[in-house]
Amino acid sequence: MKPTILLTAPYMLPFLERFKPVFDQYGFDLIVPDVQERMEEDDLLKYAGQFDGAICGDDRYTARVIEACAPRLKVISKWGTGVDSIDAEACSRFEIILGRTPNAFTTPVADTVLGYMLAFARRGPWMDAAMKRGEWEKIPGKALSECTLGIIGLGNIGKAVTRRAKAFGMKVLGTDIVNIDHVFVSETGIEMTDLNFLLSNSDFVSVNCDLNPTSHHLINAKTLAQMKSTAVLINTARGPIVEETALVAALSSGQVGGAALDVFEYEPLPLESPLLKMDNVMLAPHNSNSSPTAWERIHWNTIKNLVEGLGMVYKG
Repeated sequence: MKPTILLTAPYMLPFLERFKPVFDQYGFDLIVPDVQERMEEDDLLKYAGQFDGAICGDDRYTARVIEACAPRLKVISKWGTGVDSIDAEACSRFEIILGRTPNAFTTPVADTVLGYMLAFARRGPWMDAAMKRGEWEKIPGKALSECTLGIIGLGNIGKAVTRRAKAFGMKVLGTDIVNIDHVFVSETGIEMTDLNFLLSNSDFVSVNCDLNPTSHHLINAKTLAQMKSTAVLINTARGPIVEETALVAALSSGQVGGAALDVFEYEPLPLESPLLKMDNVMLAPHNSNSSPTAWERIHWNTIKNLVEGLGMVYKG
């Protein structure tokens, strides 16, 4: 019997005709639902027991879904790096291979963080808006070399952000729950410290850690209160790392100076979110991974992980 694949990765769906000959080469039948942002638990349960492999985005492969899909499901191939939406323990319990593409978006995400810092430091978006309102106002800015950056999470992206920030002459503080290679520390001059010191002494705080039980709501009312009133929080990692209601309160009260957010606790961001009306916030629709080069590499790595997870030889 031909293997059946549930294909729900939003970034691959627009190019399905391009990939279909490759799937045909391996004799795969495809199930392709209509997907906007992701498949929720109930959406996936409708297909339980009907597919042998999955290519997914941030779909909610909970323990309930995985149990319902076993034993037929053999491999889940995640488009991208983060697998926080997939119950890895349940995959292991039911002997389902979980594939992903590590280091997938390092370059575009690191560039995005630098872009946000430049925007806030040089005040470009605000001067542009003022000019278009007919105002000739010289809004004070500052050089990045006058600023300190705190990075939470020194994985591939955090390291790339560090190198970019040092090139601008910034002082960089870092914190992580694991020991960071001493060669990287000495090479970049980053100062490794604890979260409290980092928050209290940074002009920009960039969240670049994984979402896991230790980082869920890591940025909350208590930790936001430790930040400078002029500091800017940047989150390009995962939305639930930041407790959004606490951030809204901190931004509204002036406890925190600003925020740049590419990810949110609930996506798409609800239209009633107060963040949409805040002048000290920059928002993007979970798009810091945007890069044709990175996407192309991930498309094919995701297919490769699927094929090999089904016990076949990937022919490139």
